[in-house]
Amino acid sequence: MTVDVIAADGSRRPGGGAFYSALQAARLGLRTLILTQGSPPEIEALLEPYRDELGLHILPAPATTTFETSWPGGQRHQRVLAWAGPIAGPIEVDTRILHFAPVARETSAAWRGHAGFVGLTPQGLARTWDPRPGEAHDADAHEGAAEGGEVGGELRSASLPSDRDSLDALLPHPCNAVVISEQERVACSPLLDAAADIGAVITITAGPGATSVQPPGGECTRVQAPAVAEPREDLGAGDVFAAAFFVALHEGLAPERAAAFAGAAAAIRIEGSGADAIGDRNAIEARLP
Repeated sequence: MTVDVIAADGSRRPGGGAFYSALQAARLGLRTLILTQGSPPEIEALLEPYRDELGLHILPAPATTTFETSWPGGQRHQRVLAWAGPIAGPIEVDTRILHFAPVARETSAAWRGHAGFVGLTPQGLARTWDPRPGEAHDADAHEGAAEGGEVGGELRSASLPSDRDSLDALLPHPCNAVVISEQERVACSPLLDAAADIGAVITITAGPGATSVQPPGGECTRVQAPAVAEPREDLGAGDVFAAAFFVALHEGLAPERAAAFAGAAAAIRIEGSGADAIGDRNAIEARLP
C-alpha cells in the first residue's frame, strides 16, 4: 500500500496495488485482507473510509511508501517521496486467492501456508528510483535503485535479472497467473518467461488496446478492451483489472472471458475518479459486451 500525493492539489489518498486490488475483490464479494508495511497511524487514517470493506495487517516501519503523481501532457508521472523498505519473508497465509502486488521492490515471493490461487503483478519489481538526501530510502536494500538518472526520486523501469536463481527468488511458487502492462513487459520479460514455464496464465494489458492472454500451452488470444468515451483517471486501473481477472479465473472462467470481465472492471474505474469509482459485480457484468 502507498500514500498517493496528487501534485495538482497536494491531496493525499490511499494507493498502491494492494489497496486497489483488495477493494475490487471486496466489491466482488470476497472477504479481503491487506498485508502491507509502513506507518500504522498514517495507513489506518487513510483507510478509515474503507474499513468496513477491508481487513488490514500493517508491519510497522518509520515511513509509508509515498508517491507524488502528476499528469503532464496527459501522461502519468510518479516520483518516490518515501519508501517503507522491503517486507521480510516468508509470509504466512491461509486464503483462497493470494495476490502479490509490489509497487517499489518491497515484496518477497516467499510464503508459507495455503492459497488456492496465486497471482502476481510484477511491475513494482522492475522499478527503480534515486533517493534524495535525507529521505526514507535505503539504496542497498532495493538493489541498485540509486544507479543513474536524475536525483529526486523519479520512478522508472529497470530490467529484471535473467538468471533463473534470481528469478525464482522473485516469482512465487506456484504462480497461477501474471498480469503486466505493455509498458512494463520488456523490463519483466525474463520473469514472464519463467512464470510461463511453471504454468501461469500470462496477461498483458495495453490501455485502450487489446489485452493479450497466453494460457499455459495454448495460443495467445487478444481481448478487446471496452471503449471509454470520457476517461477521467487511471490510478489503480491495472490493479483493478488484475484483481477482477484473478477472481474470475479462480471462479472457473476461461482466461479470455476472465480478461473481458477484468477489462470491464478497469473501464468502470477509468470512467470515475478515485477508489469510489471501483465497481461491484453487478456493475461489471452490466459493462460486459
